[in-house]
Amino acid sequence: MNAFHYPGTDSSSSEPMNRLIADIAKAINGEYHAIGYYEALARLAPTEKERTSIREIRRDEIKHYKLFLRIYKKLTGHRPMVMEGSPPENYRQGLKFSIEDELETVDFYLDISDRAYDPRIRRAFRRAALDEQQHAVTFNYFLTKLCCKDP
Repeated sequence: MNAFHYPGTDSSSSEPMNRLIADIAKAINGEYHAIGYYEALARLAPTEKERTSIREIRRDEIKHYKLFLRIYKKLTGHRPMVMEGSPPENYRQGLKFSIEDELETVDFYLDISDRAYDPRIRRAFRRAALDEQQHAVTFNYFLTKLCCKDP
């Protein structure tokens, strides 16, 4: 069977499942926003190396988006609504926002992983949390480099 299995269908067990589904939809929206945001951030990057790294991060976000979308569709039978976000104002602000967002996302994904019954969902969100943590490190490096330039 291809669908994810969750034990129990009574009303007492539907609340945790509804919360999980809502959080997966939120994760999908976050990834969707990050895809556009990081493309805009890459265009603002001062070096080709930074543009390349940010686009690699963007590819990870696309991978997460597609994976979470498949999970959501298997659980609900439909796609969630996604909303466009705003682009970064400038490179420095974009890096700061990205660091904070990636770090918050690590905790959020680990929480989803801890609440998921299905081991495939647990693995997917745990792996994505590791990716998000690495993204935060990369963005932090770029911000440090930007702030500590020699005069």
